[in-house]
Amino acid sequence: MATTHVVLSAADLPDHWYNIVPDLPASPPPALHPQTLEPLRPEDLAGLLPQGVIEQEFSEERWIEIPDRVRELYQIWRPSPLHRATRLERALDTPARIYFKYEGVSPAGSHKPNTAIAQAFYAAQDGVRRLTSETGAGQWGSALSFAGSLFGLEVTVYMVRSSFQQKPYRRILMETWGAEVHPSPSARTDAGRAVLAQTPDSPGSIGIAISEAVQDALSREDTRFALGSISNNVLIHQSVIGLEAKKQLEIADDYPDVVVGCVGGGSGYAGLSYPFLYDTLTGKRSGTRFVAVEPDACPSLTRGTYAYDYPDTASLGPVLPMFTLGHNFMPAPIHAGGLRHHGSSPTMGTLVQHGHVRARSVSQTDVFSAAVQFARNEGFVMAPESAHGVRGAIDEALAAREAGEARAILVHVSGHGNFDMAAYDSYLAHTLTDHEPDQAEIERALGELPSAKVPV
Repeated sequence: MATTHVVLSAADLPDHWYNIVPDLPASPPPALHPQTLEPLRPEDLAGLLPQGVIEQEFSEERWIEIPDRVRELYQIWRPSPLHRATRLERALDTPARIYFKYEGVSPAGSHKPNTAIAQAFYAAQDGVRRLTSETGAGQWGSALSFAGSLFGLEVTVYMVRSSFQQKPYRRILMETWGAEVHPSPSARTDAGRAVLAQTPDSPGSIGIAISEAVQDALSREDTRFALGSISNNVLIHQSVIGLEAKKQLEIADDYPDVVVGCVGGGSGYAGLSYPFLYDTLTGKRSGTRFVAVEPDACPSLTRGTYAYDYPDTASLGPVLPMFTLGHNFMPAPIHAGGLRHHGSSPTMGTLVQHGHVRARSVSQTDVFSAAVQFARNEGFVMAPESAHGVRGAIDEALAAREAGEARAILVHVSGHGNFDMAAYDSYLAHTLTDHEPDQAEIERALGELPSAKVPV
């Protein structure tokens, strides 16, 4: 009988995170100070981020020890299970073997607590009393609220307005853990007020929410900011996903020919794929393909430009080298709110540039078609973000059928969809619509990039 479910013990929980920076095919250009556009220094972030987070953001160490307290809290739900989707394989009539790493088992229902707990730990170490942050669909805000409750920290979340309206149960979950949640743009910050003055009915964006959270954090000495994606320290924390998956596939006596997952900022896909990319980049393995799937509505990797850009709309955060649609780009309010960021993480951008990761975009209706097909075969109802990766995995399995090749496909199911029933209802009622920005819209936003140029 084929292995269908691999569960590790607490003893198998990784004791180090993996940092891909020393193994990249080229070093990413340095981050820049948002005002001076000079290379960013660790001390420039001292009033914004906890010290442990700053050190990891600049680290070039391959392996970073996970603090005992963080490992202890990870064990509330980690290691997470690896499943083989045998029923989906049969429905697709494919020779491919489809494995999915399931992160919906965390208390917050997604992979996001992997970094939320780490960031809250470092904040508490510094004597911080309060954290602020953005959230798109609410997965990250939920995770940070959960982590804040574990360390006795106050948490204030700026939730993208369209998601605030679409997903009220995410807000309630955050408030249950003690967080204060505000729809963004809000009237609480200069950044929010500026947007509302121009567009009173703005649906919001992750970039706007980041600006509000950063301004809030900088206004109080007892407060720091926590970012849910993009930053390399976040991607480092998420590497527990792929490190566990490697052990689980060893038990299943398999190794992926394709690693696929959804990408917005890139933290979830990086968490799964980077430990396998380590094998590729260091010559331990060859032949594995890495496929990042993003929404047609916010196609930073497939239609964006590789350039320096701000991570937020108000131009407050460090200027990062990324594939970007422009920090003023306003994506359509699709249900995959966590993938509505205008730019990618710097390390993901480097990997795409050098051909180690291939990106593709998919429509919202195709995504939900895959999610429903997966649910009706495997039982798991996933978040709309995760369904982008599953769409990619199904397409890879169908390609394997056409080629007559028994490929192993590994996909990241980053969270459950239990709070996304309105989106599923829209799909099942045939009222779900697709969105794709026209080129002129993208070019307008790209015309407002900072003056700094990425070195050739």
